[in-house]
Amino acid sequence: MRQSKLFGKTLREDPKDEISANARLLERAGFIYKTMAGVYDYLPLGLKVLDKINEIIREEMNAIGGQELFLSAFQPKERWQKTGRWETGNEVMYQFKDNSGHSLGLAWTHEEAITEIATRFISSHKDLPLFLYQIQTKFRDEPRAKSGLIRGREFLMKDLYSFHTDEKDLERFYDKARDAYLNIFRRCDLSVYVTEASGGTFTKSYSHEFQVLSDAGEDWLFYCKKCGYAQNKEIAKIGVGHLCPKCKGKIEQGRSIEVGNIFKLGVKFSEPFGLLYADEKGKKYPVVMGSYGIGPGRLMGTIVETHRDERGMMWPDAVAPYRVHIIELLGKEKVKKVKEVAEKLHQELLAKGIEPLYDDREEKSAGEKFADADLLGIPWRVVVSEKTLEKSSAEVKRRDKQQAQLVKLSQLKNFLAK
Repeated sequence: MRQSKLFGKTLREDPKDEISANARLLERAGFIYKTMAGVYDYLPLGLKVLDKINEIIREEMNAIGGQELFLSAFQPKERWQKTGRWETGNEVMYQFKDNSGHSLGLAWTHEEAITEIATRFISSHKDLPLFLYQIQTKFRDEPRAKSGLIRGREFLMKDLYSFHTDEKDLERFYDKARDAYLNIFRRCDLSVYVTEASGGTFTKSYSHEFQVLSDAGEDWLFYCKKCGYAQNKEIAKIGVGHLCPKCKGKIEQGRSIEVGNIFKLGVKFSEPFGLLYADEKGKKYPVVMGSYGIGPGRLMGTIVETHRDERGMMWPDAVAPYRVHIIELLGKEKVKKVKEVAEKLHQELLAKGIEPLYDDREEKSAGEKFADADLLGIPWRVVVSEKTLEKSSAEVKRRDKQQAQLVKLSQLKNFLAK
């Protein structure tokens, strides 16, 4: 991709109405555009990151037997009245009447929808277990939409729903889902604490949150560095300086961002909808369910909060919009040669499947190009200039490292493919 043609330009200053680092950097770098508080548009760079996060999520959900579907955002009032959440959820759910006078809402979660659909297709123990997931837009009338992508009013959510014959089968899959979540966060280069938390209105037992330590977080965490045990402060029975109940390590406290959660729903939704299965003898029982959520946009914002410095973002390789940022520096003598080498490198990397962003902007100074490269945070920066060509080389630097090195042009493709 030629940077001169890229839709979305960098800004010299932070947007004035943003508090969070993720929103400031993503807007400055041209990854997102703010439509209103808690609502952001993803521009080409931002969408590339989001797509890569979603692909990681899909791979891990498919690996544990998930089947992807896509549910509607519009929800009829009657569906949500069956669980009582039309009335109790009206503080966060956008509710309105259409032109025919029917009451509708915009989904902020999809337990009711998936359970109703499942009543048509689940009737026997032979239909279970079943694992269904989607990546879909949710809407929440959020009064505290001040944290960029971390807390929004319109946002993407990956929600997985599992269906089982009993609690033991749910427990087995619950552990698989937890491990799949850990794989997702590891691939996104995030260190998470699997945190005991309140089940809220879903369950009387603990749920589990996946928390990332960050000053940008809205949660407080009590955690043990030694073994990774953690509790959300809202339900905590431990405190700072206490001994960890698992390993006797010292308990610490920190702010954190919740990037995922998993719940054992039990029969909370299957009973109101009459979602039943028949066992081998024909006796009917309510289906036991679980719910598992990750916000891809929130994940993207969290990556920015934890992978940045004073100059800009530092994307992990797996989710970076491009792997290599080619920068041509045009001197006074070998302008044509520099452009030829940079252009050839651009084409060779494309052919090799290594995604390059090629800064071919002739009106920008070296300082401006370097500043933009640091802001965008692409993992590898490759500089082609008169000086580097004197040694038949390019200057190569990792965004998260201080030192650059010269690499021979003949070896560059293989070096960047590592």
